[in-house]
Amino acid sequence: MTVLKIIEHPSVILEAKCRPVTEFDSKLKRLVRDMQETMIEADGVGLAAPQIGQDIRLAIVDIEDEHGLIVLINPELMESSGEQTDIEGCLSFPELYGEVSRPNVIKIKALNVKGQSYVLQATGFLARAILHEMDHLDGVLFTSKVIKYIPAGELERVDS
Repeated sequence: MTVLKIIEHPSVILEAKCRPVTEFDSKLKRLVRDMQETMIEADGVGLAAPQIGQDIRLAIVDIEDEHGLIVLINPELMESSGEQTDIEGCLSFPELYGEVSRPNVIKIKALNVKGQSYVLQATGFLARAILHEMDHLDGVLFTSKVIKYIPAGELERVDS
């Protein structure tokens, strides 16, 4: 596996709408493994393809819960409800954090690495992480949704 370079803002690819994945082959599986290794190395909970320079609708999320690694290929939001506001960061914006409001409950449809469709319902932090990564696939950055920025130095005090 390979640790890939994470694209930092500003970069055109981070604000572009990505194209659908159409080929489900060993190259895609390798990319997912490399993205997972990159995300772990960067201490992230999610990573989208544009963040590693690929303009395809692929993202991964792993928050170390019962789901394990979630591969989101060509994901679609089917339903959402409720609201939650919490602090978000992004691997493409090192040391930048802000409060963002998102739905608390979501239902999505996506494909796995084999091209098989699945439906997933998520709540709380998992829903937040999935929506953050899905936004990347449409060129939407979390900074466009920030209610209030939190300086990195204050982040530790907020978490305590």
